[in-house]
Amino acid sequence: MRTLLDTQLYLWFLADSPKLSKKARGFIGESEAVFVSSASIWEAAIKIGLKRLAVSIEDVIQGIEGSGFLELPITARQSALVAELPLHHRDPFDRLLIAQAMYEPLRLLTVDTALEPYSDLVTLV
Repeated sequence: MRTLLDTQLYLWFLADSPKLSKKARGFIGESEAVFVSSASIWEAAIKIGLKRLAVSIEDVIQGIEGSGFLELPITARQSALVAELPLHHRDPFDRLLIAQAMYEPLRLLTVDTALEPYSDLVTLV
């Protein structure tokens, strides 16, 4: 299965954080391809600018290729799909990740239980 990481999981992966569960690491290792959305880079950049995230945006960008992951650009069709999603979750970045996962399709790895009602593609780790 091809996998999309939510922003938090990607940042934990880059930091080799103990918060990244064995279950998440297993799914990442077993995936035929792992994607990081451009939306996650955008979200990280905003958090860096607000001083809520203390990392270099260059490290976040370079971490995609350095990890063997693939960048998932945001397309117009993926963006449009957000309008069809119910409001289970109001975070615009998470809603875009859901739309991307559904459109591609990709398994979305997350720790955010509020995303689970959207699709069977959402995998809580």
